[in-house]
Amino acid sequence: MSNCVSVVLGQNGWSVTYTKKSICTLKGSTVDLSCSYTYPSWHKVTTTFWFTKKYAVENYVNLRNDPDYKGRVMYHSDKMNGHTLTITDLRESDSATYKFRFITDQTGGKHTGDPGVTLSVTDLQVKVTTTWWSTTLTCSTTCTLTGNPAYTWYRNSKIVQGASSPSYSVYFQTEDSFYCAVKGINSPAVSVEGHSYFHVTYTHQRICTLNGSSVDISCSYTYPSGHTVSETIWYTKGKLNEAPQILSPGYGGRVEYLGNMQSDSILRITDLREEDSAEYKFRFRTDQTTWEPTFPGTTLTVTGLQVKVTPATVTEGQKVTLTCSTTCTLSDNPNATYIWYKNGHVTNQSISLFLNPVSSEDAGRYSCAVEGHEDLPSDEETLTVTCEDV
Repeated sequence: MSNCVSVVLGQNGWSVTYTKKSICTLKGSTVDLSCSYTYPSWHKVTTTFWFTKKYAVENYVNLRNDPDYKGRVMYHSDKMNGHTLTITDLRESDSATYKFRFITDQTGGKHTGDPGVTLSVTDLQVKVTTTWWSTTLTCSTTCTLTGNPAYTWYRNSKIVQGASSPSYSVYFQTEDSFYCAVKGINSPAVSVEGHSYFHVTYTHQRICTLNGSSVDISCSYTYPSGHTVSETIWYTKGKLNEAPQILSPGYGGRVEYLGNMQSDSILRITDLREEDSAEYKFRFRTDQTTWEPTFPGTTLTVTGLQVKVTPATVTEGQKVTLTCSTTCTLSDNPNATYIWYKNGHVTNQSISLFLNPVSSEDAGRYSCAVEGHEDLPSDEETLTVTCEDV
C-alpha cells in the first residue's frame, strides 16, 4: 500500500500528493512534511513554498518569511518534483494545516494543494492511575504519535523499562520519581509517593530447611488508607485441582501466627515434615474487602539428611567417600558444617568424610547432622568393608 495518501488533482494535470495526511509529533522535535506535484509540461516552475496563513486573495505567507518560524524552517526539493518542509524545535503553537503552493512562468500558472497536511504538536505528560493493588503510569499525549515510537521509562534518571509500551506499573510504595521519554524527549517527572494500595511482599521466594526443624515464613503488606485489617490468612497453594489448605493458628498443633496485624505477618511451623513442602501464600481481609495476591508466594522445601557411600561396595585398601546429602541448599546455613557420627559417637566435622585407604576398622554405622541441629541427625548408613583376598 502506498504511503501517499492525500492527492489533490487539478485540471490539465495539476496535482499535489502529500506523503501523509496528518502527523502527530512531539514538542521540541523535528518534523518533515513531504509532497510531490505535477503540472502541464509546457510550464516551468519558478516558485515553491509552504504556508499556513492566508490573509487575502493571493496573500500567502511563505513559512520562510513567517516570524513565528524564524530560523526553524528549511525547504528541500528534488528533480522529480518532490518537496519537503522541515521544521525544527517544534512548538505546540505550530499545530496547524500546512499546504504546499507552486507558481509557474505561465499566466495563471498557480496551484495550491488542498486540503494539506494536519500537524499536531504535543508534549509528554505522565498520568498516574491508582488502584487497590498498583499504580499505573501512562505516558500521555494529546494525539497518537505518528510511527508508533518506543517509550522508555526512567526511575530516578535510570532506565527501568526500555523500548516498551506507553504504560508502566508500580507495585510498591516508593518516594522515587518517574518519567517517560520518546526519541530523547522527556516528560516532566512525577512522584508516586503517598499512593498506597494492596500489595504483599514476601521476605523470601524460596526456603530450604531440615526435616524436624522450625521455619518462619514472613511477609509485609500494604493497603489503602481508611481500611482496617480484620483477618490474616496463610495457606498452601493447592496442586492441580486441589483446594488451598488454610493454615489456621494451631493447625495440627504446629502452626503459629506472629506479626502486628497492621503491616507484617509471620507464619511459624514447627516439627517440619517433608510433606510440608509447598508454596505458601498470604491473604488478608479488611473491614471493606478481601485481597489475595496473584503472584507467587514462598516455596518451602523440607529436606532430610542422607548419608551416601561412594562406592557402595568397598574392599580394604580402597578409598571411600561418605557425603551428607540434602535435596536443596539449606537457606539459613548454605555453607553448613556437618558433624559425623560413627556408631553414635562424634568422629569428624566436614561436609564429606574421606577414608583413604579404608580398613576393616572403619566399618560401622555412620550418620551426620548439621552443626547447630545435632538433634536432627540423618538415618544411619552401614559401611561394610570387605577384606582383601590373600
